Amino acid sequence: MTRAEALKAAEDAGVDLVEISAAANPPVVKIVDWGKFQYQKMKELQKNRKTNKQGELKQMRFGLKIGQGDLDIKLRKIRGFLGEGHKVRIQIFYRGREMAHKELGFEMIERIITLLEDDAILEQKPQMAGRNLSIVVRSK
Repeated sequence: MTRAEALKAAEDAGVDLVEISAAANPPVVKIVDWGKFQYQKMKELQKNRKTNKQGELKQMRFGLKIGQGDLDIKLRKIRGFLGEGHKVRIQIFYRGREMAHKELGFEMIERIITLLEDDAILEQKPQMAGRNLSIVVRSK
């Protein structure tokens, strides 16, 4: 169809002639209502933005002397974050002379990993940063 025929067809229909792909040979055009076309494109972009939302990095801190009840509550919260698609940084912090027993933190990390093995995958190995030992987990 020639350009003049396409413009006449669009004018007869009371809508616009929209160029879809200018690089194609011949160029691809579409006869559509411009306002409706823009609205649909905007809605599609919003939908894509919503579905491609990057999960945040949540953080949960543990002390070395945490009790079993408190540990269970924090693990439940971590499972909730993982269920929402977030990554979680688990941080063990050392107070005072606890730094002399860093192996206790590594044991705590191993314990947490075994408790979360059904729900999470270890993404970052245990890493010391100052007085903190941290790992990053993501959902399976």
